[in-house]
This record gives sequence, structure tokens and C-alpha cells, in this order.
Amino acid sequence: MSQQTRSDIKVFKRLLVFAKDYKRYLLLTLLFTIVLGAISPVRPMLIGEVVNRFIVDSQDQSALTKWCILLVGISLSEGVFQFLNSYYSNLMAQSVIRDIRQRLYAHLIKFKSQFFDKTPIGNLVTRLVSDIEAISDVFSSGLIDIVGDLLLLIVVIILMFISNWQLSLLSLIPIPLLLIATRVFARAMRRSFQQERQQVTRLNTFIQEHLSGMSIVQLFNREKQEYDKFKGINADHRQAHINAVWAFSIFFPVVEFLSSLSIAFVLVWGGLYTMGNTDISSDMFGEIFTFTLWISMLFRPIRQLADKFNILQRGVVRAERVFEILDMNEDVQAEGKDKSVDFNQNLRFEHVYFAYKGEEWILKDINLEIPAGKMVAFVGATGAGKSTIVNLLARFYEFQKGDIKIGDTSIKDIELSYLRKNIAIVLQDVFLFSDTVLNNITLGNPEITREEVIEAAKAVGAHDFIMKLPGNYDYQIGERGGVLSVGQRQLISFIRAFVYKPTILILDEATSSVDSESEHLIQKATDKLTQGRTAIVIAHRLSTIQKADMIVVLDQGEIKEIGSHYELLELNGFYKNLYDIQFSEN
Repeated sequence: MSQQTRSDIKVFKRLLVFAKDYKRYLLLTLLFTIVLGAISPVRPMLIGEVVNRFIVDSQDQSALTKWCILLVGISLSEGVFQFLNSYYSNLMAQSVIRDIRQRLYAHLIKFKSQFFDKTPIGNLVTRLVSDIEAISDVFSSGLIDIVGDLLLLIVVIILMFISNWQLSLLSLIPIPLLLIATRVFARAMRRSFQQERQQVTRLNTFIQEHLSGMSIVQLFNREKQEYDKFKGINADHRQAHINAVWAFSIFFPVVEFLSSLSIAFVLVWGGLYTMGNTDISSDMFGEIFTFTLWISMLFRPIRQLADKFNILQRGVVRAERVFEILDMNEDVQAEGKDKSVDFNQNLRFEHVYFAYKGEEWILKDINLEIPAGKMVAFVGATGAGKSTIVNLLARFYEFQKGDIKIGDTSIKDIELSYLRKNIAIVLQDVFLFSDTVLNNITLGNPEITREEVIEAAKAVGAHDFIMKLPGNYDYQIGERGGVLSVGQRQLISFIRAFVYKPTILILDEATSSVDSESEHLIQKATDKLTQGRTAIVIAHRLSTIQKADMIVVLDQGEIKEIGSHYELLELNGFYKNLYDIQFSEN
């Protein structure tokens, strides 16, 4: 057994684990499959009997109606059992992929931000949607159908040999050729499925990124160049599917040819047997007719088996990709259980080091104490490590050395959801969902009432502009809030932070991309929002943090200066240099 086969079996076993909660559906499906496998081969026997009784011998014509009713009854029974088989197999399949998709999404939302920074979103969308959808075929039209087809083959072959072993051997002469063709076909399809998987991911990633960044494409007049790239990727995607179609287009005619060859052997044998033989049984004609139907019934599942095995193989290949994500240990380590920490305590950074890779330190030996209830601003050049400190505090990233404490409790000992419940972050790049203004503020939290949202909006100065929107708080915001101005989106993020009543508030360059009028409103919102809570401000415009109780100057991941605005100006150091550069530009 090859390593690839062992790997496929291992993945398949993992898939079956998800089906154990739906044993009832599985057992019902297997029951209907067994019944179908038992009664379907009987129909050709009855048809052969009708041929002998009422066509060859033309005897007992009065019983023809009863035989016809029996055949119709068996056909209807097959139809009913096929319906039940299909219904319960698909019900099980959809239940299983629902569970897998929920498990995968629940796993993903616990991942560190660093994972999403390095992984294309289109790749993850493919795993969550099309890869999992392909897994459903394993249960709906793969596994159960293979069992049914194998059972049908066994019953048909047994009945053939019981009926006439000579005709059976003639009928099975092309089978070795068919098995060889099936094996070659299966190998070709596996390669094509792997190519298809890669190209689907590549196409999804390109489309997701370029639709999200369409304004940049248009702004820099890159439409033609990006369209040419898309055509190339789309052509590769097409070719991957054509490779699969090419294999199908060769295999199925081969199966049809071998099926016809098998029927030809039976008919030729029957013709040669009857020539000059006056002592031939009248049952021979019905038997040949029955074998002709059995051969069609025999080759059809063999042809379908190859198809079903490839569906199964495609599902296993896609499942392998899903399990790759499920097996990743990229989630934030949430061993902390403490839910009793008082966040109205000093926040301390003790010899904190952080690096995205190896020992290429972004933060170096950060030692800092932030008094509870005070406003502290971090300033510095781009890449100095300001936003990294914020990410460490909320545990979007994990520091490698040192510790960050609330009072005397390490943030790693605090239960993760409790930690983040007490911290609110207003980012420079505000993300809004395609939903109402109200739901973007509450994020669907039923504990936050509409009245609280309105009160918060008034407090931060955003109520007036919201009331001017069509539908006001029920106004549907477009994707990422594109219909709103930067300042309006920022104000909504302030309301969001306000209604969640955090103990620690973080403002990450919240005014760096807004106009003067919006900056004035946001500054008022900042004053309101920072009252009575520990506030950490990542500042781009130094004019917005002159009232801060403490300003921390960072440079290349190290703390260079700490003090108030006027104290730092008097030092005539890093802060003074930043201040002079910024205000000389104005």
C-alpha cells in the first residue's frame, strides 16, 4: 500500500468520525441501499420470464396482466427506495458538512492575527465553502453509492452464475480490461483533482483580493494589467477542469464499448447455440434477454464506481485541506481562567520582547507602568512598535519574553474573553459589516439596547449625522462601510467602544486619516470616551495628545523618553525632533 493510499485512508477515517452523530441516517441509507441491491437484479429475471411465457410460447395470456402489475410494482418500489436512499444520504451529508464548517470556523476565529496576516483570505474562503461542499459528495454520492453499486454487482453476478454459468463467463470476458481502464482513469483523475484544487484556490484568492482593492486598481489605471493576470489564472483554472473532462471523455466510451462487447458475446453465443439445434429450450430466448439486461446492469455500476471513487477521492483531497487547518495550532493559548481581575489597576510591561520571526525583535526590553485611569500616548516614527504594543495587550500576538500585568496578574492568566471584554480598541482602519448602523455598533449583542446606542451616539457627537441617513440607525451600510466618510466610520467605531463600557480604551491613530471637521468631532468623542478609564493612545498627530498624562516615545522598538508634553519638549530629544518636523510641515 502506497503512502498516498495510507494517507487517504487516514483522512477518510477522520471523516467518518463526523458521521457518528448521524448513525440513524446512515443505517437507514444502508438499509435502503441493501433493499435496492436485492430487488433491482430481480427485475430482469421477471422480464425474461415474461418473454418466455407470453412472447416465445404465447401461453397463458390471461396471466400477462398480473405479471405486468408485478413488474410495475417492483419498478415503483425501486423508485420509492431510491428516493428514500437519496434523501437520507443527502440529509446525512449536509448535517456532516454543517458540523465540519462550524468546527472549522470556530477554530479559525481563535487564531492569532499573525496567521491572517500571512494567509490569503481567498484561500480560507475556499476551505470554508467549496472544499467543505465537495466533502458532502463523499456521503451523498460517494460512500453510500459505492456500497450500493458493489452490492448490486455481487447480486447480479451470483444470479448470472445460478442462471447459466456459460453465459456468465462469456459476459465477464471484458471485465479485466475494464478494471485496468478504471485504475488508469482513477490515477489520472487524482492528478486532475489536485490541479483543480490548486487553481480554484488561486482563482478565489485573486478575485477576493482584487475586488476588495478595486479602488486601488482603478486609481492607478491598472485595469488592463490586472485583467490580463486574471485571464491567465482563469485559463489555468479552465485547463485543470479540461484535464478531468478529457479523462472522462476517454473512459466512458471505453466502458460503453466493453459493455457492448459483452452483450455481443452473449448474442453470438446464443445465435451459434441455436443454429441447427432443434432441441433448444424455449427458455433460452428469455435467458438471453435477461442476460442482456443484467450486462447493462453490471457495466453501469462499474462505470459509476469509477465516477464514485473519483468523487470520493475528490472529497478526501478537499477534506485533507480542511484538516490541515483544523490541525494547525495557531490559536491564542487560552490557559488563563481568572475572571475576577480588577482592571482598574496599574498596567505594567516588564522586560517585554516581541518578534514576528526568530529574534528579529520588534519590541526590546519594554519596561513601563501605566497608572489606572490615566491617559498615556505612544508616539514614534512608523515601525517604532506602537501598534505592536496594542496587539500584545489584547493578545492578538504573543510576546516571547517578559510579562504584561494588570496589577499583579499576568494577562496570560486572565480568561481570554474576560480580558478582551474589558479592553476596547478603536483602529485607524475601521471595519464595518454589510449591516445596519445599529448592528455595526452592537455587533449583535442583545444586552445592548437601542436606547443605549442612541445615548452613546449623542455622547460622542454622532447622533445628528446618523439621523440624517435614510432609516437612521436602521440604515444598511455597504460592504466595509464604503458609503460613509472616513470620519463617519470612525465615529461609529467610537460609539461601538462606548456601549461596550471597557475599562481600558485603546485609540490606534484614530484621527490620522480624517479631515479637520471630523477631527474636531473625534477629539470631542475622545475626551468623552477616555473619562474615568485607562486610555492608551497611539498618536500620529502630536496635537491630539498634548493633554495626555504621560507620553511614551518609541524608536526602533525601544522606549527612549517618557514624560508630559512640556517635559519632553524641554528634554530637546526625540519628541522635540518629532514635534518640530510635524509642525514645520504645517
